[in-house]
Amino acid sequence: MTPTDTATHSPARQTLTAEERHGTELAFLAAHDDGPRPPGWRLTPRSVVTFVCGSGGETLKPLRPQENLPDRLVIAPKFVGERALVERCVVTLAGERGLLLVGEPGTAKSMLSELLSAAVCGTSALTVQGTAGTTEDAFRYGWNYALLLAQGPTPQALVDSPVLGAMRSGRVARIEEITRCLPEVQDALVSILSDRRVSVPELSGTPHAQVAAAPGFTVVATANLRDRGVSEMSAALKRRFNFETVHPIADADAETTLVRRQATAAVERTGAAFGVDEAVLDVLVTVFRDLRQGRSAEGWDVERPGTVMSTAEAVQVVASIGVAAAYLPGGDVLDLVPGHLLGVVRKDDPADHARLLGYWDGPVRRRAEDGSALWRRLWDLRENLR
Repeated sequence: MTPTDTATHSPARQTLTAEERHGTELAFLAAHDDGPRPPGWRLTPRSVVTFVCGSGGETLKPLRPQENLPDRLVIAPKFVGERALVERCVVTLAGERGLLLVGEPGTAKSMLSELLSAAVCGTSALTVQGTAGTTEDAFRYGWNYALLLAQGPTPQALVDSPVLGAMRSGRVARIEEITRCLPEVQDALVSILSDRRVSVPELSGTPHAQVAAAPGFTVVATANLRDRGVSEMSAALKRRFNFETVHPIADADAETTLVRRQATAAVERTGAAFGVDEAVLDVLVTVFRDLRQGRSAEGWDVERPGTVMSTAEAVQVVASIGVAAAYLPGGDVLDLVPGHLLGVVRKDDPADHARLLGYWDGPVRRRAEDGSALWRRLWDLRENLR
C-alpha cells in the first residue's frame, strides 16, 4: 500500500471515499500540526490546505509521533488549481458560511468538495445529489413510515437527511448540483443557513421539536455554469453562500499529469496495465485544450464545440483507449482517437461534428505539414471522422 492509502482493509470496491483513499495522510496531518482548529474540525485550516494542495515536495514530520503512522511524509497534491482558491474555500468553511463551487462541468468541483469535507470533518458521505426530483425532505427530514404508523410521530420514527445529520454532529453537508433542484426545494436551505436550526412541528411540545446546528456545521454545494437558469437560485439563498469559481486547468503539463494519473488508475481498476504512450496522451490533451479554449497552442483560431471538452472527459477518453489497448489489442492506439473524440463532441450539438472536422482541417493539418510524424498519422485518420 502507498502512504496515502487507508490502513483499513475492506472488501474490494470500485471506488473509495476521499477519507478512505487518503486515511494515512489525514491521520498524519492531524498529528503533524497542533495549531488552532475551528470547532469540530479534525485538522487545522493550514493542514486542510496542505492536504488538498500537497506539501510542495516538502517532507513533513509529525509533532506527535505515533506507532501506526510514518515518521515522515510528503503530502501529494490532489486538486490541480490555484492554492489561493483552496485557501478562500477553507476560510469560508472555518467561518461556518456556506460555500458554493461553480464552474464548467468536469472542473473537479465535486472532487474538491469531497476533499474539503474529508479533511474538515472526517467524512464526505453526508451528501445530497440534486435533481429535479429532489424533495425538501432531502434537506430537512423524513419519516420511517412503519414506525410512524405504529407509534405516531416520535424521535425514533424521524429520519435525518444528510443535512440534518451534519447539523446534529457539527460536520460538513455536501449538495451536488444544487441548481438542479427546484427553487422551492432550494429555499429550504435559507432558514437552515441563517437560523442554523430545523423545526420539527410534528414533535411540537417535546425537547425534539427543534434541532440546532452543532459547532462546525456548514454546507458545500456545487453548480455547473451550463445549468444556469435551470433552477435559478433565489437572491436570499445566494446571499448565504460564498461563491468560488473553479476554472479549467491552466497549465498543460499539469493537466497531462492529472489525466495520466487518473486514467492509469481507471485502467488498473479493470485489472489491466496502462498502455497509452506519452505521445498519444500529449496529443489527446492538446486536442482537448485547443477545442476548449477556441485557440491552439500556436495561436491559431479554433471553432469551439458546444459541448464541454473538460479534463474529466479527457480522462475518460484516455482510459477508454487504455482499456481497448489492453483487452482488444492488435492495432495502433492512435487509430482509436478520432472515434472517441467523436463520441465526446456529439453529446450536445450535431453541428459539433463539423467543428471537429474543421479542427482536423486546421491545426491537425498544419501540424502535419510542419513535419510532425504523429500529427501526420492523425491527419491521415480524417476519414475515420465520417
